[in-house]
Amino acid sequence: MGQEISRTLFRRRDFERFSERLQQETALLKQWICEDALATAARPKGGFEVEAWILDGQGIPAPINEQLIAFVDNPNVVPELAAFNVEINGRPHVLRDTALSQMQRDLEAVWKQCDDAAHQADARLGMVGILPSLTPRDLSLANMSSLKRYRALNEQMLRGRRGTPLHVDIEGPGGRLVVDHETVMLEAATTSFQIHLKVNATLATQYFNAATIVAAPLVAAAANAPFLFGRHLWAETRIPLFEQAVSMGACADRATLGSGYVCGSIIECFEQNIERYPVLLPLVLEEPLEKMPHLRLHNGTVWRWNRPLIGFDDDGTPHLRIEHRALPAGPTIVDSIANAALFFGLVAALARDLMQPETQLPFEQARSNFYRAARDGLDAAVVWMDGTTHRAQKLIADQLIPRAKEGLLQLGLDAAEADHYLEILHRRTASGQTGAAWQREYVRRNGPDMRALTQDYLARQDAGLPVHEWSL
Repeated sequence: MGQEISRTLFRRRDFERFSERLQQETALLKQWICEDALATAARPKGGFEVEAWILDGQGIPAPINEQLIAFVDNPNVVPELAAFNVEINGRPHVLRDTALSQMQRDLEAVWKQCDDAAHQADARLGMVGILPSLTPRDLSLANMSSLKRYRALNEQMLRGRRGTPLHVDIEGPGGRLVVDHETVMLEAATTSFQIHLKVNATLATQYFNAATIVAAPLVAAAANAPFLFGRHLWAETRIPLFEQAVSMGACADRATLGSGYVCGSIIECFEQNIERYPVLLPLVLEEPLEKMPHLRLHNGTVWRWNRPLIGFDDDGTPHLRIEHRALPAGPTIVDSIANAALFFGLVAALARDLMQPETQLPFEQARSNFYRAARDGLDAAVVWMDGTTHRAQKLIADQLIPRAKEGLLQLGLDAAEADHYLEILHRRTASGQTGAAWQREYVRRNGPDMRALTQDYLARQDAGLPVHEWSL
């Protein structure tokens, strides 16, 4: 959804022409995959995007992203749906040697640049899955970024829902939250740390299915969004909130873990995009077929938690990336890179198993695991590939962190590098103190003052210690 569009009003003919181009580009992509025409490399590349909040001195959203982006003047810092959010895009690295610490240094440098720019406007940056101090009135059209694609997305989603409001219904330990909202701005309540993995198309099926399976333990280990509008809900409330915020009613869910594993080729995901998801933004573009403009635009409006992307190398060669979208932003930069280490390592290890993991864990169980992990965090009961039910905390500590180390070493990461980041995961898991757990315990001890929670959370984030070391 990073592409800007030139207009927001569409006619039936626009939808017809867009669909024709989409069919043509999908057929061409299928041909490229069959002919092994996508970019190949000896090693996978990793990257990330992080969505950040811009906040005033009271921890309240400050809708000044245009001002901040202009001051920073960095092409890797771009607007998000809400004017109080920005997206920071990390430089991709070949996954070998010290790639993880290079990612950390990259993010620290751009984060400081953005935070310094925010300070010029008496504001600051923050990273958290859902801002505790957020209120429904913050999610108004007045706080939407000015890009036309967001206005068009709002109009088309409401059109698809025939004008009915978006309906949120989530039940958690703090009771049930039922909210109706008139605009797509509800989506802006959720911010994420999205991990990108560039792989050869010939291996895409294995990597994609492995990424689907590991979504559950990753969400359990990284949970950082327990509150919405002051109500204590899921450990990772982002998951049900985002799914309901982009729901199209009777149409197929546009935010989902998927409907099954990929069986033969990653092209299945793009063909499903045509079959299951009505076009939302039917802007007919003048770019050549080979640039896949309509396929990429449509794919950007299907928000799978695990999503294949088509991009282009500097020389114009098309490539395939897997975008893992299930993890929240924060609590700190080092926690985020540790989460990426767990993802890269686990996916690499499982993708190379002689016993394909998707043959050992039915998709329906992987999906059930995912929602249990989002709801219960490290306390979730998940069924793993041995057919046994495990507490997520014990499964991650005893089995998955060692498997992740195997995968990182297979990729070519330095052993000390792998140990450093996986030790952060191990200590977080052993202590049970995820971002979500820290926020819940803070409220239990200090009461439900969401502004105070936000301010104390940000103070600890600024100190830079991983969340398992945060005091209460």
